[in-house]
Amino acid sequence: MSTIYDVAKAAGVSPKTVSRVLNGDAPVGKKTRTAVEKAMAELSYVPSNAARMMRSNKSGVIGLITGAISFAADEAVPNGLPDLFIVQGIQKVIAAQNKTLMIADTGGSSDAVPNLMRTFLQHRVEGLIYVADYHREVSLPVDGVDCPVVLVNCFDATSTPSVVPDDREGQRALVTKIIQSGHRRIGFLTLDRAMTAEGLRYKGYRDALESQGIPYSDELVAMAYGLGGEETSEALDASLGRLLDLPEPPTVICCGNDAIAMRVYGLLRARGVKVPEQMSVAGFDDYRVISEMIHPPLTTVVLPYHEMGRRAAERLLSLVDGADDVQENPVRVAGPVSWRSSVTPLNDVSIFNPNGRKRP
Repeated sequence: MSTIYDVAKAAGVSPKTVSRVLNGDAPVGKKTRTAVEKAMAELSYVPSNAARMMRSNKSGVIGLITGAISFAADEAVPNGLPDLFIVQGIQKVIAAQNKTLMIADTGGSSDAVPNLMRTFLQHRVEGLIYVADYHREVSLPVDGVDCPVVLVNCFDATSTPSVVPDDREGQRALVTKIIQSGHRRIGFLTLDRAMTAEGLRYKGYRDALESQGIPYSDELVAMAYGLGGEETSEALDASLGRLLDLPEPPTVICCGNDAIAMRVYGLLRARGVKVPEQMSVAGFDDYRVISEMIHPPLTTVVLPYHEMGRRAAERLLSLVDGADDVQENPVRVAGPVSWRSSVTPLNDVSIFNPNGRKRP
């Protein structure tokens, strides 16, 4: 294997000059640089990253911990687009800065995280990113970590820099657009209330009603889950039935996520209720395997996973450079509303309610 001394001899320069070319830490003439680069190519010289790291105290490596690789779908968890999209957003930014993203998977066990963090630190990473599988609070051993850490799709109680989806704003924007399309009776089949995202989406639902001058009504809100947060067809059908049996049923049903909306399509059709002619339906996530494939295509809110990954990587690199000036924590990233044909605009047409009576 060629060494820096071999390159220096072939190029007719000193080893120190070769080092300057490699590290870019001092001016080198164009002719000399060309000679050194030609010698490195001819000798297939590979610089020692370990040695350069020791000199500069910069490894050029960013560590990322995720469960995206080993992830297995769990119906009890409100997953939308795979968190792999967050990783893709991170990778794009890191690669653009000529750094290496080293990824470790948890294997589906949160107990693996502390050991993975220690391993990354032993490899002298410049920063660490942790990606959660859904929006929630986490507890990680970040005390004593001697490099910047950024959390994505999660947050902790110690104000570690984090980037999360703006679930409240997303739900507010969706319901506002639905109201502006002419709907006034808006049902809401919620996720488990114990989930962080659900509390925020519920607030967004109420925000939209209040801003548009529509009174909130408890009778229009129902859980999509049974006791203990268990999602079953029976529990969802019972909640849906309660909304449909109201003296004045909703004209549209917002669902806690796209998976619930897909089930609602089937349950409505089993009752002989047409979507969207007799009942409009909206979701949340824009999980396109669902939202673009079911009929009619689903109106929903985008979970901006790729953008969250990008923002997290940019923030980490700013922290690494000591230039982070972000005041907000966590940073909330809102996704747009994807308006499709599952919601009928009542200010344009008339529809029939589930009992067959024509609505004005």
